[in-house]
Amino acid sequence: MKPIDDAIASMVRGETILDVGCGPDIPVRPDKNVWPTLCGIDISVPAIEAAARRYPDQEWIVANADRFIPYEDASFDAVLSITARLNAIEFRRVVRNDGTLVVAIAGPDDLVELRGHTRDRVDRTIEMFAPHFALERHERIAFQTPVDRDALHDLAVSTYRPKRMREVDAITMSRDLLLFRPL
Repeated sequence: MKPIDDAIASMVRGETILDVGCGPDIPVRPDKNVWPTLCGIDISVPAIEAAARRYPDQEWIVANADRFIPYEDASFDAVLSITARLNAIEFRRVVRNDGTLVVAIAGPDDLVELRGHTRDRVDRTIEMFAPHFALERHERIAFQTPVDRDALHDLAVSTYRPKRMREVDAITMSRDLLLFRPL
């Protein structure tokens, strides 16, 4: 999902970055010249193990970000939540006063070929973060990508819609990217 990863990377500023719910890969590639400190947390042990193998010079922690982020107050210039957990209180606690928060949520037309309907989550997400953050920028990235039968099956199963699967040659990938500033 290079167009989405590139858009996220363009929003990230600062030297210390935390990716909450990082999974096995991250949209911001570790680069000691650009982001000297990149940390990732995820509740999945296999995901953290895979991330640590891929980027051994970075810090990876197994943690439940819904409850607590195991870092000191104001530890990061930027916090990322890419289709992951949304814990406004903890995000605000660990981001510096002059830092940023980048949140990526599924766009209304994300996987519409499998879902059969759309749902816009932007207003609800902005409202969730409003007590702690101000929205600075909103960008929607959407594109079609080809899929083969196996990939289509994997997507249908992972979206809990295997019975709705129909044959398509391409699916829509869509993300709403929200850049916030701490209040």
